[in-house]
Amino acid sequence: MTKRVNRVAGALLALPMLAHATNGMLLEAYGPISAGMGGAANAIDNGMAAAANNPATLGLMNSDARLDIAVGLLGPKVSAAAGSSEAKSSGTAYLMPAFGYGRRSGSLSYGIAVFAQGGMGTDYASDSFLAMGSGQPVRSELGVGRMIVPLAWQVTPDLILGGSVDLVWSTLDIRMAASGQRLGSLVTGASGNLAMALPALGGAPWARIDFSDNSKFKGEAMSTGWAAKLGFVYKATDAFTVGGSWHSKTALKDMKTDQGGASLSAFGGFSDSGRLSVDNFQMPRQLALGMAWQAAPSLMLAADVKHVAWSGVMQALRMQFVSAGIGGEVGFALPQNWRDQTITALGAAWQATPALTLRVGYNQASNPIPDATVSPLFPATVRRHFSAGVSYLLGERSDVSASVAKAPNTTAQSGAGPSISHAQLNAQLMYSQRF
Repeated sequence: MTKRVNRVAGALLALPMLAHATNGMLLEAYGPISAGMGGAANAIDNGMAAAANNPATLGLMNSDARLDIAVGLLGPKVSAAAGSSEAKSSGTAYLMPAFGYGRRSGSLSYGIAVFAQGGMGTDYASDSFLAMGSGQPVRSELGVGRMIVPLAWQVTPDLILGGSVDLVWSTLDIRMAASGQRLGSLVTGASGNLAMALPALGGAPWARIDFSDNSKFKGEAMSTGWAAKLGFVYKATDAFTVGGSWHSKTALKDMKTDQGGASLSAFGGFSDSGRLSVDNFQMPRQLALGMAWQAAPSLMLAADVKHVAWSGVMQALRMQFVSAGIGGEVGFALPQNWRDQTITALGAAWQATPALTLRVGYNQASNPIPDATVSPLFPATVRRHFSAGVSYLLGERSDVSASVAKAPNTTAQSGAGPSISHAQLNAQLMYSQRF
């Protein structure tokens, strides 16, 4: 069973499923229907994105079967500045495919879907001040994706219950530079010859941790695991619907590089290769409650409130390097101390003609990262998104949907020194076929 799961996960990891921070490490919306409405999704029919949002909304499907094929474009604009020096991330465009297929059979609706869940990352040049004179680039790229099997049960004409089982995978690249003293302050323990070598590196002007496969589609360190969701939709009146969902904390194995897939190096010629593991990296538990009001035959208003428990998973990024060269091992902990996050999503959908639906939305999120621990490598600081969307019927059983979201620039002052600016322009496009 384990080998079969690993083969499936390996095939999925070949897909470009990397995403960059919006609501923390989560996308602000899954699917262009929800995205056009600011991320509201828990009480509306949002297609096969139900698998990523609230699986109970799969029961709102208005056909016997549905196929959604989508692609998202995330356009982060990130820079870091210290005095007169500025470093701009060259990672400005990332494609993310998604698809889902669902069927209805009596009171049950079920299916399968694949979505990028989230991530974060940046890419700075080798001559930027963040490279600290090492002459090598500084970058990070975290991607988290899911293959989801959702099930919804129409318990009564007014109540739908849903759930899903999710195969989750994560990939990570990090290429970071710090002073020898700063890197030494992150050490949690060391042994062997590597432990004896570390004190001499404390005065180095730069030292590096590197593990990266230089692929835009996956990372050098990888892991797989599981998660689950539960949800409900209740039609309180003909015009008013409520819905809610619970997403479990993931159960991912430690992310690990190949043997020799990571390196430690420092000014003066020190270099060692080995295997690096990122210990107990998980995605957080989420709780969400939403409503939808059919204010008029052609106008629907929707709102979601979501609580994301980042404090339970993002206290520190813990890594363990096992030397394949000089021998020994060393552990590092990069403090994060993230706070729990509250997200509010507001949206409206107007059926302008029988074939055309227009949407607008707004997404507001608290910043989960304290200024003391925010890093140019992981600038997940965006707080607001303004969005718009459209769906257009191509025929009796097919349509296209699209959305665009603008996140205004947010600036944070890192406790390590640089100020970090982050803005985004994101888009999603989906083709849907009903059967």
